[in-house]
Amino acid sequence: MNMVRTLRAGTVWSRARALILASHPVPVLAITALTTALAAQAAPHGIGPVLTGPAMLAGQLSVGWSNDASGAPKDAAAGRTHKPVAAGAISVRAAWIAAFAALLAALAMSLAIGVATAIVLAVIIGANWAYNLALKSTLADALILVPAFGLLPTYAASTLPGHPMAAWYAMAGAALLGVVGHFAIVLPGIAGDLATGVNGLAQQVAARWGVGTMRGVVLVLLPLPSVLLLLVSSRPWVALAGLGASVPLAVIAARGTGRVPLWAVIGIGAVDALVFSVGGCSLT
Repeated sequence: MNMVRTLRAGTVWSRARALILASHPVPVLAITALTTALAAQAAPHGIGPVLTGPAMLAGQLSVGWSNDASGAPKDAAAGRTHKPVAAGAISVRAAWIAAFAALLAALAMSLAIGVATAIVLAVIIGANWAYNLALKSTLADALILVPAFGLLPTYAASTLPGHPMAAWYAMAGAALLGVVGHFAIVLPGIAGDLATGVNGLAQQVAARWGVGTMRGVVLVLLPLPSVLLLLVSSRPWVALAGLGASVPLAVIAARGTGRVPLWAVIGIGAVDALVFSVGGCSLT
């Protein structure tokens, strides 16, 4: 009896672990943390900061699970056995159930903050789902990532009285970081993507002009959000230090293999968020 219970517990834990890994936990937590930090800076009191993080977390979890569920056949064909759904560690059905449950939780929590916040979050998550379900293998994949990331500062700002839009440079920087960061993250797997029919903008540029061209694009464009902060910061020495940190991280993102580009992009996001907090950059 004890052995049966142990086996059942082990099975439950292995499935739970597979479900967590299928959510893409590193980018999910990174996006949630950075957005929550902006929201806490914008509106440190009230229900907004309390629910802003959990609502974004649930929304990003839904994005991760829907990504792995919808992409399981191509991931399996490309031999991406590190992905739990493609490897069969968790079923496609379970991933879809988790994705829809997380989506409903995100919308419910954001509505508790306010209608404006819920609308912004719905657009962000909707853009990500559109990428997963329809646009991942098209030239429009980069275009849909503009609202998916560019509206993150506005999501944070929407917790303020009057629900203002974020400043243009905040949205432009977030959009740039999201789109170019995506280019960096897919670089190591471009060959597998092309072999399985994933023909997004980064893949098509690499196929036509070479992976080196895409590396150059990443290297040049990835530090631009930090440049924008330098232009608007009331403490330029802080923003300059941030840019100084972002440039080598951009080099790492452009040249790295495996998950190294992901961590480098997250590092740039963290640097920019820190500059926002202490560098005299207004969110609105």
